[in-house]
Amino acid sequence: MMPITIKTNIKNLIKYFIFNLLYIYNFNINKNNLMIAKKIRDFMSRRTITANARNAAMNNFSNYENFKQIQSKAEFLRIEEGRPHKVLYFHKVDDPYSHLTIHTINQLKSNYDILFKPILVGNNDSEAVYEPHHYKDYCLRDAVRIAPFYNISFESKKYPNHHLISKANNILTSVSNDEFYEIAKKVSFALWNNNESVLNELSIEYSATTEQTQKKIDEGNKIRNDKNYYFGSAFYYEKELYWGIDRLHYLEKRLTKLGAKKNINDNYIYPLILKAPKNISSNAKVNLTYYPSLNSPYTFISAKRVQQLCDDYPINLITKPVLPMLMRKYAISTNKARYFLSDAAREGRTHNSEIKKIYSPIGKPARRAYSLFPLIDNSGKGFEYIYELLKASFQDGINIGDYDYLKKLVANLGLDWDYIKQDLNTKKWKKVLNDNIDDMFKGDCWGVPSFKITNEDGSDPYYVWGQDRMWLLKEEINKRLS
Repeated sequence: MMPITIKTNIKNLIKYFIFNLLYIYNFNINKNNLMIAKKIRDFMSRRTITANARNAAMNNFSNYENFKQIQSKAEFLRIEEGRPHKVLYFHKVDDPYSHLTIHTINQLKSNYDILFKPILVGNNDSEAVYEPHHYKDYCLRDAVRIAPFYNISFESKKYPNHHLISKANNILTSVSNDEFYEIAKKVSFALWNNNESVLNELSIEYSATTEQTQKKIDEGNKIRNDKNYYFGSAFYYEKELYWGIDRLHYLEKRLTKLGAKKNINDNYIYPLILKAPKNISSNAKVNLTYYPSLNSPYTFISAKRVQQLCDDYPINLITKPVLPMLMRKYAISTNKARYFLSDAAREGRTHNSEIKKIYSPIGKPARRAYSLFPLIDNSGKGFEYIYELLKASFQDGINIGDYDYLKKLVANLGLDWDYIKQDLNTKKWKKVLNDNIDDMFKGDCWGVPSFKITNEDGSDPYYVWGQDRMWLLKEEINKRLS
């Protein structure tokens, strides 16, 4: 019989290998081996056998103490090396969110004692973009919808053509850091309004060859990748990323805490301008369809606010869970997993839904839990069931596939276990979840949590993706019921 210590060491070695393959995979190998390794990683990331490694990584990325230590160490090194507060900004000319973030640059530089460095980037990491058609259509629609709430003009209905994108990149390649805000803003308006004449005028003073532009973008992409990011429209400061205009306030808070703010007021430079009241009383209602996933930290931090929204507004809540992205065979890159978890944890702390101990339900636990959903939902407890499962997975560190846990949960919901358990481990749930995904895709939403608002008769659907757009749900409901 193998000694216990040897068995333990072998087990730990296997876990260490899987952990590195899944989450710390950043070494240089040839292209064929890279593809093979990625396929192994993607396959193994969906297996129950990798649960311990997956849990360890997820807890590491979301842990608040780790977060504080990273910030503290970064600030210590910055002071020790005598460096200024340096903020990087990744700008992608054909990214609709970059049209929003470029408006913030001047005020960011004016209000904070920072060294600002714009970085021109190009195509996103292909592994980070799922459902490209839905992604592009939704992102443009979303950016245009939220722009007025930041008092930003943006009315484009389609993406610019490649010819104009090339002109825009050529111009910004030759612009100095000091000029970047003014010129990039002009370029952005011209590009998204299909105004080639403005771009031609700017090209007289600011121009670069195709080779120079490509070199600039390649260098920018490398810097972005080295900072563990994959999109444009993001800010980076000392080991922390802040995507889009939505997360800018986190950067402001950090810089203020470090004494970099030039004035003493508490205002953010680009606050949301909202009209929706805290409560609405109305005889009429709207339908709110909620698309959660059991392995999504963003879904977890949205659930409590969904309940609050139903308490404050006249809503018929419809819960339509979908499979986690990993179980839909999407690949999640290391950079995306790291950013998603750290960002979700940051958002969760803000919204009183702190992520604490994670037990990822990917694989058998999720399938078991989902198998009970249709009967529980038919009994009127669908949302409550999903909420408790999310809390177990992202706060209590519980395996939601455990038989005794599920039995106790069903009893706590006031339901008959003998009735509900008849569907345990059956496959009836698969069609339900597949139909839910199809419904979600109709609004160009591919990720979770997503939402759909309709009138009570199901007409006039309005889709929203992301827990950071729950304020937009309130604005739409207010508009419909006021």
